[in-house]
Amino acid sequence: MLNDLRRFSSSAFPEELRQSAWDEVFQRVRLASSLAGQPADGHVALCSSALDSVFLQVSASPQVLSPHPDNARLCQGSTVLVLALLSGSGALEEGGQRVAIGTGDIVLFDPAQAWRIELDSDFRALLVKLESASFILRLVRTGSQELNRIATRNGVGAVCLNLIQSIADELAHLDRDQLPPLEATLTELLVACLSYRERSQPEDSTSVQLAHLRRVCRSIEARLGDAELQVEDVARLEGLSVRYLQKLFKTGATTFGEYLRNRRLERCRLDLANPGLAHFSISELCFRWGFGDAANFSRAFSAQFGLSPRAYRAEPPKNPHETLQRGRPPQSQRLNLAPPRPGDDPGERQRRAFQGVLDDHARYALSLALAPKRAAAVAEKDSPGGPAGEALPNHYYIPVSEKTVHWGYFSRSIAPVLTVNSGDILTIETLTQHASDDCERMIEGDPGAESVFHWSAEKKNVERRGAGPMDASILGRGAGEGFGVHICTGPVHVRGAEPGDVLEIRILDILPRPSRHPQHQGRSFGSNAAAWWGFHYDDLLTEPKKREVVTVYEIDARTHPPHAKALYNFRWTPQTDPFGVRHATIDYPGVPVDPATIERQYGVLAKAVVPVRPHFGVLAVAPKEFGPVDSIPPSYFGGNLDNWRAGKGAKVFLPVSVDGALFSVGDPHASQGDSELCGTAIECSLTGVFQLVLHKKVQMAGSFLAELSYPFLETAEEWVLQGLSFANYQAELGPNAQTQVYKESSMEAAMRDAFRKTRHYLMKAHGLTEDEAISLISVAVDFGVTQVVDGNLGVHAIIRKAIFPDYDGAPDRSPP
Repeated sequence: MLNDLRRFSSSAFPEELRQSAWDEVFQRVRLASSLAGQPADGHVALCSSALDSVFLQVSASPQVLSPHPDNARLCQGSTVLVLALLSGSGALEEGGQRVAIGTGDIVLFDPAQAWRIELDSDFRALLVKLESASFILRLVRTGSQELNRIATRNGVGAVCLNLIQSIADELAHLDRDQLPPLEATLTELLVACLSYRERSQPEDSTSVQLAHLRRVCRSIEARLGDAELQVEDVARLEGLSVRYLQKLFKTGATTFGEYLRNRRLERCRLDLANPGLAHFSISELCFRWGFGDAANFSRAFSAQFGLSPRAYRAEPPKNPHETLQRGRPPQSQRLNLAPPRPGDDPGERQRRAFQGVLDDHARYALSLALAPKRAAAVAEKDSPGGPAGEALPNHYYIPVSEKTVHWGYFSRSIAPVLTVNSGDILTIETLTQHASDDCERMIEGDPGAESVFHWSAEKKNVERRGAGPMDASILGRGAGEGFGVHICTGPVHVRGAEPGDVLEIRILDILPRPSRHPQHQGRSFGSNAAAWWGFHYDDLLTEPKKREVVTVYEIDARTHPPHAKALYNFRWTPQTDPFGVRHATIDYPGVPVDPATIERQYGVLAKAVVPVRPHFGVLAVAPKEFGPVDSIPPSYFGGNLDNWRAGKGAKVFLPVSVDGALFSVGDPHASQGDSELCGTAIECSLTGVFQLVLHKKVQMAGSFLAELSYPFLETAEEWVLQGLSFANYQAELGPNAQTQVYKESSMEAAMRDAFRKTRHYLMKAHGLTEDEAISLISVAVDFGVTQVVDGNLGVHAIIRKAIFPDYDGAPDRSPP
C-alpha cells in the first residue's frame, strides 16, 4: 500500500490501527517506532529513489525510534541512516553514551547496531535511508556518537542542512529519477562533514534567553485569571526548569511572583476604570484576575497606584500610567539590542534587554474599553440543555470593538476577552472585513464598526491585519501585510479546556447587523468581491482580462424565505489608504473605498434572487503553534472553513490544542455557494448566539470524538466531514508552511483527505469494517467542493443521517 505513498496522516486511521500504520512507514527506513500510552499522531511524506534509498519527512508527536529488529538480516553493510531534526528536541543513546539533540542537528547511524532515539517533543524531521554508502558507514562505525553528529552552524554542515531542508520542502514533488543526483550530493556533503569535524563555537545565550522570556510572559498573560498559577505550572508548560525560569526574571530585575502580581494589578486597574464593568463589584473584578483575597488585593492596589480600588473606580486618573496600544510599540520603546558601546557593562545591557521584554508584554495586555457584558438570564424553557433543577447557563454578550477583535490571524498568545464555563451561552457580534467596500452603508454611524475600521493619517485603531511582520517589511502593504484578512471576535477562554478535549460550538441563532446610517437605517448589506485570488481570475473572457469587481447586496431577512438582491457593482480602482500606501488590487483588508474613484453600475443581476443562508466562515480554536497564524488557510483547529452548513442549528466540533481552547468567530456570510469560486461570499456582518460545550477527553474514551483531530460538523440531517489538501499544513510543510500551502494544495489531495476522514468516521462511529465503509462511501455519501480560494483547498463529505436511522452515537448526543 505504501510503495507509492506521497503523504499520510495518522488521523485518517482509527486509533487501534495507527501504530501498525506507523510501523509500516518506519520500516521503510529500517526503523521501529514505539511510545508509552496512545499511538503517535502526525504526518509523513515518503519517496524512494531509483537507487532504493528512501526519504521520509515526519511531523509527529513524541516517540522513540530504534533499529528495526530485522536490520541484521536486511541491511547489506552499505546502508546508512540519516536523521535531520528540523524542529524539536530529544536525545540519542548508544553504548551507554547519551547525547542531547535539538533543532538543526544531523546525526548518522549504522542500522545494524543497537541505539535509541528519544524525541521528547513534537518534532519535524527528515529521515534518509542511504543505500550504497559504504564509505560513510565506515566513518560512522569508527566514530563516537558525538562525532557522528554533524555541526551545522556554518561551513559545510550549514550547506548540508540547507540541502536537507530543501529536500524536505519539495519531497512531495520529487520522483524516483530526480532523487539520485540529490542523493549523491548529500552523500558527498556528509563525507566532508564527517572527515573534517568543525570546531565548536561559543554560544551567546542572551538571545536564546530573551526568546524564552517572551514565551514565558505570553504564557503568564494567558493565565492571569488562574488563582492557582504557580511558577512550576509555567515551567512545565514551557518545558523549562523552575530554576532557569526564576533566573530569567532575576536577570530582568524582578521575580516571577512580582511580575505575576503586577500584571494582575494592571488588569484590575483597567477593569476599575472601565465603565462597562461598573455592574461588577470590586471583589468580583479582583477574583477575575486571580486574586484570592479581596483585602490583600486592596492593600496591594493601594501600594501600587496610590489610591484604594474604591477611590480609583470613583475617579480614575485622566492618564493612568501609559495608554496601552495594539500592535508594535513606539520606536522609543522597542528593545535595544544594538552592539554594546565602548565602556558599556554587558551585564547591565542584558538586564535592560530583559526588562524591555517585560515592559513589552505589559503593553501587550490590552484593556477592554467595550468589555463583554453579562446578559439577562435565559428562561429555563429556552435553555438548550440540562434537566430541570440544574443551574441555568450564564449568558454573555460580546460587542465588537477594537479591543475585542483580532484581525487576520490566530494565536495562542492572544489574551482572552472573556472566560466562560462549559454550557454557557454567548451572543457575539462579528464584522465583515469587506464593510469598507461601502463605508456609508456598513460602517458609518455604527460605533462598534467605526471603532474597528477607524483609520486616519494619524491612527489606525487595529494596526495588525494579518500574520505578517508589523513593519510591513515584505510587501509594504501595512502592518501584518494582509497575510490573513478576517476580523475575528474573541478569543473566549473555556474553563477546564485542555489539549485532547473537544469543544462543541452550538450555533443557536444568527441575525444580520443592521446599518446605522440615517439613510439606510435598519437595512442590512453585504459585499462580494470577485478578486485576484478567485478561481476565475486567469480565465476571463472579456476585457479587461485582469479585473476585480465588487458587488454590493442588500439582505432582506424579513421575507420568507429571506433573500439578497444586488444593488450595484464597481470595478476596483487603485485606492490609497490613509497612510499613503497605494493598493492597485484588493491586497490589504479594510482599505476604505473612495466613492469618487469608482463608477457604480446599478441594475446588475436584476432578475436574480439569492437565497440567504447565514453562516460563519471562520469558527476556530487557537492553534498549538506559537506565533501568528494566517487566518485564510483552514486547518485542524477549524478557522476559515467556509462551509455554509455552519449556520443556525448546526454543531461544530473542534479539537482543543491549548488550555482554555480560545474560541474565536468571524468571516460572517449572508450566503455562499460551495466553492466560493470568485474569492468571497456575500460578506455581511452578523451577530451569532452560541453555546460552548466542552467534551473532556476522559469522558470520550472509546468514542469517535476521542480521536477527533479535525473539524467535524453536524446538522439536523447530516454529518459533514471536512477534507483539506493538508490536514495540518503547519506540521506537514514546516517553517515556510504559511507561504507553501498556497503553492502546494490540490483538489486531489483534499479529496483524498475527505475520503480518509469519512472512512475513519464510519469505522469508528458506526462500527463498519473498512470494506463496508468503502462501499457505503461510494453509493451513499456525497462529496462537494467546499472552497477553492483559501490556500488549503477544501472538499467535504456529506453523510445523511437517514442512512443510519437507529444511530445514537456520541456526536449526536447531548452531553451530560
